[in-house]
Amino acid sequence: MPDKPETSAITAGRDASRSLAPALWPNTVWESESLTDATRRATGLRSETFYSRFSNPTVTQFEDAIATLEGAESALAFGSGMGAISSVILAFCSQGSHIVAQNNIYGATLSFLLGPCKRLGIETTFVDPTVAGSFAAAVQPGRTMLVLAETPSNPRLSITNLEELGAINGPFTVVDSTLSTPLGQRPLDFGVDIVLHSATKGIGGHNDALLGVIAGEKDLIDAVWAYSVMHGASPSPHDALNALRGLRTLGVRLQHQNTSALTIARSLETHSKIASVQHPFLESHAQHDLARQQMRYGGTVFAIELDGDFSVCESFVSNLRIAHIATSFGGPETLVCHPATSTHVGLPSDELESLGVTAGLLRFSIGLEDADDLVDDIHQALAAL
Repeated sequence: MPDKPETSAITAGRDASRSLAPALWPNTVWESESLTDATRRATGLRSETFYSRFSNPTVTQFEDAIATLEGAESALAFGSGMGAISSVILAFCSQGSHIVAQNNIYGATLSFLLGPCKRLGIETTFVDPTVAGSFAAAVQPGRTMLVLAETPSNPRLSITNLEELGAINGPFTVVDSTLSTPLGQRPLDFGVDIVLHSATKGIGGHNDALLGVIAGEKDLIDAVWAYSVMHGASPSPHDALNALRGLRTLGVRLQHQNTSALTIARSLETHSKIASVQHPFLESHAQHDLARQQMRYGGTVFAIELDGDFSVCESFVSNLRIAHIATSFGGPETLVCHPATSTHVGLPSDELESLGVTAGLLRFSIGLEDADDLVDDIHQALAAL
């Protein structure tokens, strides 16, 4: 019987040294025994002891751990989540290529599709992921190279049907699963080709590692690696070390943070000063049943929409005692941000409107503090409005 994911998070990504803590290889380059040996290393696939833009032993341990947790043949790390997204897109797409992407996608990903991709002649069709069959209907046979989804979406936590995505034939399917982590859901189990994470968030879990990672079939991941060596979005071995440490506690962190997030979200649903609360495991969520079917955890993030504009959000946040104003998520501290003026600030107003990123929307990332303290803090800040 295979180990449960929480056990695999402890056991995966270990080398033969028997050291319980992973070794840090800070090298940028290794010495070769001869010119012939240097050629062998330079032309080898993902040579670990040649040049760290190609690979690195510490990074490899992190990649092996992610591959195990995702049930994948291989994984590949990058210097950030956007390094992972941009490398995947540019590895498979060129002038004249076509991408199908959901419309409610992370702001930086949307900016990349609307900016550099459009400038390079890569066209994107945006679809509503909550409409059945929308992704498949937008595929242009022979031209569409990628179908790109994000579930749960950031920041409004909508859910994309993974089984529907996995059934699409032709283009490669890619799912950004950052908000869920490998312990929350496994898109590859539904037939998706590549799963992607900003490991900076819940995987690293301590706000001290900047990383991206993808996982999937070995041949597919190797194809992205061949491009990534030129793209140069290389991961730091120091960050890989921190992310490996984060993986070891991912199970217990998720259990606490997910329970707290759902408890707090439920306490806010009927508050008179809140127009709406979004969390995938709330029974009021429009896709609650789908979320329960394909996710083990509902996530550490929820969004609220205050009955007011930016000034109301400013007043509310200024009254919070525990939560920090910051734009990341998945760490030990509870964070709050105003997406329209932070994570999605570069988008035009019509794009913000289509994403549902309103002036009253706030995103909370729940940390490891006591849930009762957080409930009391948020409610007192609301009472002060």
